[in-house]
Amino acid sequence: MNSEPITTGQERSVIEDMLDSNRRALIATAHGLSESDARRRLVPSLTTPISLIKHAAAAERIWFQRFWGGLAENECDGYSRRDEGTFSVADTESLAEVIAEFERASQRSREIASQFSLDDTQRQPIEGVVSMRWTMLAMIQEFARHAGHGDILREQIESGQPRN
Repeated sequence: MNSEPITTGQERSVIEDMLDSNRRALIATAHGLSESDARRRLVPSLTTPISLIKHAAAAERIWFQRFWGGLAENECDGYSRRDEGTFSVADTESLAEVIAEFERASQRSREIASQFSLDDTQRQPIEGVVSMRWTMLAMIQEFARHAGHGDILREQIESGQPRN
């Protein structure tokens, strides 16, 4: 992957690079945490460092595999329902496994997205007609927001914030 951000040039290259940058930023919020710290509940919701990455993998599948790729739920490489289950992490799943799952889902998203132009559209039941451009920008927004959540959780963990 490119270490220097793409800040000029073709729109698609800039969008793809920004999306990948936010994927990496989300992973970085949990990278190096212990298994117990990755699962620490510091807020009332299911939001933990590991669950943010698990949720992001599901978001990749929901938008790229199911919506754009037209795959059925059982054809996806993991959880792909649009509900709170996207934050569920099994006790047997390690942080490294969840990160690898997100990376696999992201790679599959890249492959599916490459088959469409930014202007291609489809009707989505909740949002209405959306383009590939909108989808990629929505994922940038989603992952940036969750990376911010992850940064705050990590700061709390590293400062010794007590558990809820």
